[in-house]
Parts: sequence; C-alpha cells; structure tokens
Amino acid sequence: MKSGLISVIVSLVAVFVFFLAIALIAPLINPDLQLDETGVLRFVFVAIGLLAVFVIYYLTRSSNAWEVGTRQVVYMAIGAALYAVFSYLFNGTVFVVPSVSQVALRPAIAIPMFFGYAFGPAVGLFTGAVGNMFGDALTGFGLSPQWSVGNGLVGMIAGMVWLFDDKKKSLNVVLIISAVLAVLATLIWAINPSLANMVYFDPENNIFGDATISTFAGLSAIVGLVLVLIVRFAFGSNINIAAAVTWSMLGNFIGLGFAAISDIWINGFPPAVAIVGEFLPSAGPNMLFAAILVPILVVAYDSVQKQTGR
Repeated sequence: MKSGLISVIVSLVAVFVFFLAIALIAPLINPDLQLDETGVLRFVFVAIGLLAVFVIYYLTRSSNAWEVGTRQVVYMAIGAALYAVFSYLFNGTVFVVPSVSQVALRPAIAIPMFFGYAFGPAVGLFTGAVGNMFGDALTGFGLSPQWSVGNGLVGMIAGMVWLFDDKKKSLNVVLIISAVLAVLATLIWAINPSLANMVYFDPENNIFGDATISTFAGLSAIVGLVLVLIVRFAFGSNINIAAAVTWSMLGNFIGLGFAAISDIWINGFPPAVAIVGEFLPSAGPNMLFAAILVPILVVAYDSVQKQTGR
C-alpha cells in the first residue's frame, strides 16, 4: 500500500475512533450526552459518510491535495480545537448570538470551510468532524455523530477545489450544482410551509423544534446562494476568494444535506421534515459566514503567505 493511502485510511479511522471515545466517555461526565437507542444507527451513518470520503479519495488519489504529513496533522489538531471552542462559545449559552427569524447563526462554521480550502480536504474533514463532535460534548446538549460527519464533509468538499488544475473552470459547475440544490430545497419548503423548524430553540419560551418555520428560514438557502454569488463575482479577479467561497457553499449544502437526510432513518422524519425542518434552517444561514468570514480568512492567510514567502 502506498503511504498516501495508508495516511488517509489512518485519518478516517482516527475520526471514527475519536467519535467512539467521545460517545463512551462523555456520558460519564454528563449523563445528557448518553446516546439513545438510535446510537448504533447514528454510527452506521458515520461509517457511510467516512466510506463515501474514502471512495472520493480513491478515485482522485493521484492528486497531491490528499497529502497527510506532519504539517497536515498539526493543522488538523489546530482546526479541530478552534472549531470545538468557537462552536461552544457561540452556541447561545456563552455568547448569545441573535438568530434571524428562526435561523441558527453559527459563525464557527467558517473554520472547517477555511481549513479545508487552505490545507486540503483531509484537514477540512478532520477539522469539521472532530471539532463538531468535541464541541457538542463541551456544549452538553447531546451528541449527533452523523451531523459531525456532515460538518466534516463541509470542510472536505471546501478543500476539493485543489483536485482541479484550473480552479476557475470548476466554479461554474459548482455554482450550478449548488443552485439546483438550493432551489430544490426551497421548493420543498414552498410545498410544505407549515412544517416545524426542528433546529429552532427559544430558551425564554422553552420552545424547541415545535415552531412553524418562518419565511426567512424557508428562503435562507436562496438568500445564502445570492450572497455567495455576489461575493463570487465581486471578487472575480481574486480566484482564491471566489474558489473558497464557492466550494464552501457546495460543501455546506452536501455536508448538512447528508446529515439531515440521515435523520429520515435515525429519527423517522418524513423527507420533507428533514429538508425543511433541519437542512434549510441549518445550511442556509451558514452561507452568510461563507460569504463574509471565509473571504476575510483567505485574505489574511494570503497576506501571511506573502510575508513569509511561502
């Protein structure tokens, strides 16, 4: 076996083992983190997600983008730690982040997006998956391993831009796929406007997942798509910003789409509930941070690279 193949396999196994360790150890500290009877099924979807990553890697294994060396391991550790801490800080219990008409604002999502784009898909995967799982444990609201894998896919897909020799040519295809996904999800909401927002939490009124989804939340994927398009074409001359934002959008849609769809089997949700009640209010608002925070991080990173001559 080639060293690259071994490195990627080790990385995927490390994610799975870390998830198991958190699932076993966290309940000893906080009983609220005990997985219920769906725990095994959740880990089945974790395995499915990681297997999908391996298939993508194997089909594109000739690319240097999948390199996992000492540097990448360091970036994985830093990225996962940052994502875990900032996820905890902005979960609404430490720093209250106001939601906009029932949408959950998660600025920390920019971290796996950026780390995936800057350091490659393997780093993005580990940052998003491990960081989210650890962040959930710190928060104490409960563990959702399949959603952590979804966050890992966000970071991994953001880094897949490096699989293409010409980053600019890949953008149009990514935009089309993202637009189709955003429109389909929005159409499902338009047909089912009275479904509940399953990720909405109002601590003052003790409302969790039983408030009808708002119009803004229902349109959030389209609104986010428009914001990303504005950034994409406003910074058309800066391919780094355009590529980072555009691929982050696709990663967000596919990663959180995977997590939401998994709940059709895990929680017994009808497909419309999974899309309208979970996917839209979680994936849509993330586009705000893909459009605003990711460009800022890319500009700062490019500036550091120029100063250090790398």
